Amino acid sequence: MAEEESSNPLRVVRIEKVTLNIATGKSGEPLEKAKKVLTQLTNKTPIAAVVTLRGKDAAEFLKRALDAVSNKVNERSFDDYGNVSFGIKEHIEIPGTRYVPELGIFGATIHVTLGRPGYRIRSRAIRPSKIGRNHYVSKEDAVKFMQNNFGTTTGN
Repeated sequence: MAEEESSNPLRVVRIEKVTLNIATGKSGEPLEKAKKVLTQLTNKTPIAAVVTLRGKDAAEFLKRALDAVSNKVNERSFDDYGNVSFGIKEHIEIPGTRYVPELGIFGATIHVTLGRPGYRIRSRAIRPSKIGRNHYVSKEDAVKFMQNNFGTTTGN
């Protein structure tokens, strides 16, 4: 199986996207502050209190976010489809982030979606199709990818 993954370019696991979410529970001023914090963290324009990162930006932000949780991700945070989610109690724990008293401190959830080349066929506009179950990223594949590429450790 490992030999097949190295020789077949369609079996390579990659980051599809990283989504950062701050739930304020209120609209108005708290939401605006959360949007400013997201802009500060990612240098991207948020929609509501959510930012989606792709490509190199996603990998760079994920490294910083994992540093905030000491590269530990609970094994229950992985699902059967190659997704992993974890939370950060205070956004200022992310390296490179400075505290701005006017904005305050927010917690955040980070959702990582992993995929393989060929996933696009299920969401394309013309002739969308299904992906075979054996092509999905399994929980074991996702754990191995995070350990090999980001040095994460899993616990209970």
